[in-house]
This record gives sequence, C-alpha cells and structure tokens, in this order.
Amino acid sequence: MPALKPGVLLTETEYGMALLDQESAEYWTLNPTAALVLQTVLDGHGPERAAELLTARFDGVDAALAGEDVRRIISELNAAGLLTP
Repeated sequence: MPALKPGVLLTETEYGMALLDQESAEYWTLNPTAALVLQTVLDGHGPERAAELLTARFDGVDAALAGEDVRRIISELNAAGLLTP
C-alpha cells in the first residue's frame, strides 16, 4: 500500500489537508475529496474503498465518476512524488 514519502508532513485543515515536502519546501492543499482519498489509501484501503466512501459522502457522485476521481488523485499525488509504492 502507498505511504507518504519520508519527509512529507500532513496536517488536517478546516478545508481538507495540507502536505509539506520538507526536501523541496513545496506544499499542497487538498480539498475534501482528495483528503478523503489520501486518508483512505494511507489507512491501508484500496482505491475501490475510497470510491465507495466518496459516493457515500457526497450526494450526486456516482461510482464511475468516483472511481475516475480516485485514480486521478492518486496519479497526481504519485506524479508530485508525495507517495511511495
């Protein structure tokens, strides 16, 4: 399961989450959707569970759209170098 790369700090905010990469001094803010996906993955669950939680939490989000969002969010976090495999 993915984990945060060493040196990446995470904190919850009123709006979602913030991540700080201490090595690059870059930070990212995650909206509630991205925060839910990241927390679900960090808790050891797969993308399917994250999609289920999105459909349960947000009205009007269907399973197909939730699955696409989860894949995109995980891909963006990986591309930013914030996650380890």
